[in-house]
This record gives sequence, C-alpha cells and structure tokens, in this order.
Amino acid sequence: MAARIELLVTSGQFTLDGGTWDVDNNVWLVGDDHEVLVIDPAHDADAVLTAVGDRRLTAILCTHAHNDHVNAAPEVADRTGAAIWLHPDDLPLWRLTHPDRDPDDHLADGQIIESAGADLRVLHTPGHAPGAVCLYDPGLDTVFTGDTLFAGGPGATGRSYSHFPTIIDSVRDKLLTLPPGTVVRTGHGDSTTIGAEAPHLAEWIERGH
Repeated sequence: MAARIELLVTSGQFTLDGGTWDVDNNVWLVGDDHEVLVIDPAHDADAVLTAVGDRRLTAILCTHAHNDHVNAAPEVADRTGAAIWLHPDDLPLWRLTHPDRDPDDHLADGQIIESAGADLRVLHTPGHAPGAVCLYDPGLDTVFTGDTLFAGGPGATGRSYSHFPTIIDSVRDKLLTLPPGTVVRTGHGDSTTIGAEAPHLAEWIERGH
C-alpha cells in the first residue's frame, strides 16, 4: 500500500542575521496507519506529535537547518526516539539553533529513505542553505522541496549561507528535470507542480531572485 501524505501548518518565527519574521510552516507527514516520518517539524512539538498520533515515528527529516524548520526537532526526537536526519553541510546553521544537540544521522545525495510504503530519494539542492535537500518519491509523484522551490520561483537567497546562482543550478539540474506532473510540496504556502514552474526559469534568472 502506498504511503499517504498529510499536511500540518504551524506558526512561529524565523530568525537569522539579526532579523525576526513571523512565519507559517508546512510540516509534512508521510506514512500509513502504523508508521510515519515527519519532514521539517516546525515550532510546535505538541502539534507534530498529535499529528503522529499512536503511530511509530520512523524518522525526522530536515530539508535544511533554518530555525523555523528545525526548532521543534529535538523535542520530537526526545519524546519518540526517532532519529533526526540533516545534510552535514547545514551543521553551521543547525548549531545556531541547537548548539548542544547535533542531528543523529546525515543525509546524502542519492540516499533513499524508506518508510511505510514511501521511498524518498534525497536530492542535495544547495542555494537557500548549503545543506538544503529535497525529497523525491516517484511512486507518490511528489517532491518535498523545503525552501528550495516554491510556487513562483526559488527560495530566498538574500541572507547568510545562501547564494542565488547555486540555487538556480540546483533547481534547474535536480528539480526541473523531474516529471512535469510531480507535485511540489513546499516549506511554506501552496503546492505547485514541476510542469507549472519549469517554463519560468529564465524569468527567475533575469529578476535575480
């Protein structure tokens, strides 16, 4: 049986480079009635654990280490025993939020995370953050993009640890090559598809963000 995808929206603040912004974050759960994994547990560990329910939490996957995507991860891990996975290139960002607690495991490009009928392939997509990853499951026709790709363009690159030419390379080479019908499930806001976004690459390059 294929896994199902569930969405939880939590609210809090994003802080970097001395600034703070109110944000709503998409927390994605992928699983079945018995086990589930969580992508980007943001802001509210209680809400995440309520969404998990009595299922076994098999993994906590972080698309990148900005505080608004990982601030609830240690509490969720401590209360469930699930491991936190992060690409090692994002450890400097992670330690800004969690200086005394490292992730448990490292994500690597091409790795496949299996859980409850899902097979999530890790795509290393730096640019918004050095260790940003997307998680692609062809069986679910879905890619979880964190803050790498949104409806309307790539994620922001105006702050520390980010780089616009790098995110353009990541989006062009790793994401826009996926099947057009692939649903893009983002870290904030509405979902889109690869086919809806691909025609606009040149516009994004021209505008510079």
